[in-house]
This record gives sequence, C-alpha cells and structure tokens, in this order.
Amino acid sequence: MASVVAEPCVGCKYTDCVVVCPCECFHEGPDMLFIRAADCIDCEACVPECPVEAIFDEADLPDKWRHFAALNIESCRSLPVITEKRAPTA
Repeated sequence: MASVVAEPCVGCKYTDCVVVCPCECFHEGPDMLFIRAADCIDCEACVPECPVEAIFDEADLPDKWRHFAALNIESCRSLPVITEKRAPTA
C-alpha cells in the first residue's frame, strides 16, 4: 500500500512532508499535493510532518476520501515532482 494525500490538503499545500520523502514521490498540483503510489515505499515519514493530517496509508483512508487514492494516481501522471519546501498557500 502507498500513502495518499486527501481532502485536508486542498487549498493549503504545506510541503513539510515533501522534504522528508526518501523517494521523491510528491507531485505538486495547483491546489494540493499528490503522492505517486508507484514510487511510495510506505515508510510513512511524511505522515507526521503534515500539519493538517492530510496523508493516510491507503488502507486507512477514510471512506469519505476514498476517491483520493485514484485522484493521486491520475494527477501524478501530468504534474511535476516537488522536492523542496515552499510557502503554503493557506
């Protein structure tokens, strides 16, 4: 299983999680970040770094945000990788 970025990230885009990722699997969209599941090693280093608690193991993703698993996969196909901390949008 991979980690998934869900609803709480929409509109804030904190990047604290990005700098601890050993696999560079975060991608930046206009309103939120996404994790490329194929690159994620499920180390969960990013989970405690997210100040809005938006990152979940796919198995623990709340039902109301289950669609974010597919959204992360789809979005990573066209969005650039992000590896550096930036100012949040919130």
